[in-house]
Amino acid sequence: KAWRTSLLFGSRLNSMKDRMDLWEGEKGVLGWIARQGTVKGLDLVDFNYPQHLEGLEVDTVQKALADAGLKTGAICMRYPKEFQAGAMTHPDPGMREAAVALTKEGCAWARKLGAKELVVWSAFCGYDYSNQVDYVKMWDRVVDAFQQVCDAYPDIKISLEFKPTDENTRFFAVPSTGAAVVLVKDINRPNMGLTLDFGHCLAAGENPAQSAALAGSRGMLFGVQLNDGYQRLGAEDGLIFGSVHPHMALEFVRWLQKTNFAGHIYFDTFPRNEDPVREAEYNIRKFKTLWEKAKTLTEAGLDAITDKHDALAALELLDLHA
Repeated sequence: KAWRTSLLFGSRLNSMKDRMDLWEGEKGVLGWIARQGTVKGLDLVDFNYPQHLEGLEVDTVQKALADAGLKTGAICMRYPKEFQAGAMTHPDPGMREAAVALTKEGCAWARKLGAKELVVWSAFCGYDYSNQVDYVKMWDRVVDAFQQVCDAYPDIKISLEFKPTDENTRFFAVPSTGAAVVLVKDINRPNMGLTLDFGHCLAAGENPAQSAALAGSRGMLFGVQLNDGYQRLGAEDGLIFGSVHPHMALEFVRWLQKTNFAGHIYFDTFPRNEDPVREAEYNIRKFKTLWEKAKTLTEAGLDAITDKHDALAALELLDLHA
């Protein structure tokens, strides 16, 4: 097995807003970039669009990145409140066109900043009540919108980040990994894939490792966003990766290896009470530890154990290499 050795790490830029009592530098996006530059082991910044970049010049952002010793990992779409009734799924065709246009703007920013990926998560594409939407029309609108974006920017990887539910949309148009895989097949573009958020998989009642296997084995896994949580009803905790579900986190990492994951590692966590720099550094160390442990378990014969569906042997091997 030729193990991948060049892992690149990014972490949530908005986390740099927290515990400002520990930061004496500039406030705002450029200051947050500078603060991320103090995170040991961090390589990349993922920007939300338009929130992080509107009003800024490309040269200004590039200089801030260079000064911090960082590069752009991806552009992540965050549709503004005007799309409350839906972005790509809005009932008004004019609003759907506006959502596609905004998404293309995000792709343009990705290209200018040297990123190869655009991640799409819409807080508003879905519904709240039975008998509220036509599911087939809603699905077809999502497919059409993504096809337009993929065709306009064939050099950019377009990646859907699914989520099953939250306070903005009780049922998302694409509520599971299985549905997301079907969507990618329906879109049928080589630059269309998926970003899996560990916490979103948990919220959907999924085992994140199985989700990674499903998407990764089909060449659809473009990105990951890592976190953890207790998954109490309606909560997205955004805790440190592996802090609540260590076995699931380890298996998820092993399936990144087994499917030859080629994207960067992004931590989507919410350290509201912790030092966000130390928290990001801990996430990086934790992932590297799990990466090495996953390699050790594979080399120790875990694949042969899983072929037999032997849960006790798997647990014994985990204990042996704790």
